Amino acid sequence: MSVTHAEPTPARPGPGPISEQLLRALDITVARRMEGLLAGDYRSRLLGDGSELAQVRPYTPGDDVRQIDWNVTARTGEPHVRVQHAERVLVTWLVLDTSPSMQFGTADRRKADVAEGAAIAVGHVATRRGNRLGVVTFGDAQPRSIPVRQGRRGLLGLLTALRDDGEASEQRVGATSLGEAIRRADALARQRSFVVVVSDFRGPDDWRRPLLQLAGRHDVVAVEIRDPREQELPNSGELWLVDPETGRQLRVDTRSAKLRRRFAEAAATDRARVAKTLGSLGVRHVVLTTSGDWLRDLSTFLRRAK
Repeated sequence: MSVTHAEPTPARPGPGPISEQLLRALDITVARRMEGLLAGDYRSRLLGDGSELAQVRPYTPGDDVRQIDWNVTARTGEPHVRVQHAERVLVTWLVLDTSPSMQFGTADRRKADVAEGAAIAVGHVATRRGNRLGVVTFGDAQPRSIPVRQGRRGLLGLLTALRDDGEASEQRVGATSLGEAIRRADALARQRSFVVVVSDFRGPDDWRRPLLQLAGRHDVVAVEIRDPREQELPNSGELWLVDPETGRQLRVDTRSAKLRRRFAEAAATDRARVAKTLGSLGVRHVVLTTSGDWLRDLSTFLRRAK
């Protein structure tokens, strides 16, 4: 059972609900710190519609007459056509976990806040220089699939809507299926893409095979979000442990050193299993926590991954 301590989530520093204006301000902060971490543009090896000339060659039946180069045709007396490089476009898909377990947080912020920040960081990098970003969300009552588009406006609007939905409803939707979300992203990503999965990787272990298939076609990065209290129990007497997605509860006495040790060992084993599985699938993996500077950790990871 994926458990969350029945302790109140502390207020985050600063204002409570983040407005679209504050999201845009955060985007500016991320932009300054993330600038130049990834190449941001990419040359297609294919020839096709584009703006950069690849070659001029003699006309052959079936060529688009709109591509005839009349200057060369006039000089040579033979019809010639212009052939361009296909547009240099990098397509990124963001698979974002919005399940109830992401609302948990006992440190500086909630897991959902770190995931939201990571999404903005990815959105900034992924939409530079005309590149495109698509988004798939999963885990809440309204999973979303947004087709690839240029610019970060759609991402910021989505995050605002997700935050509003999360604060307006506490509806449980059952165990989260990361595997289903990965299959949905795989079906939508028709050309080779950069796929970033942002999740706490808790819930049903149904994602290994879909992720293997996804990683076989695309470059995949897993951003795992953790909270320190998920890895160890405090010595706080009797506590109720609650699975936020199913509502299942368990009462434990945390004064037992043996219980705390067994909990920490089980939690460490579970996270090591996730890391080992991701590594075996060829998926790059970074862990961000609700304590400390998650953006610095993400920036360091992206810099190494260039």
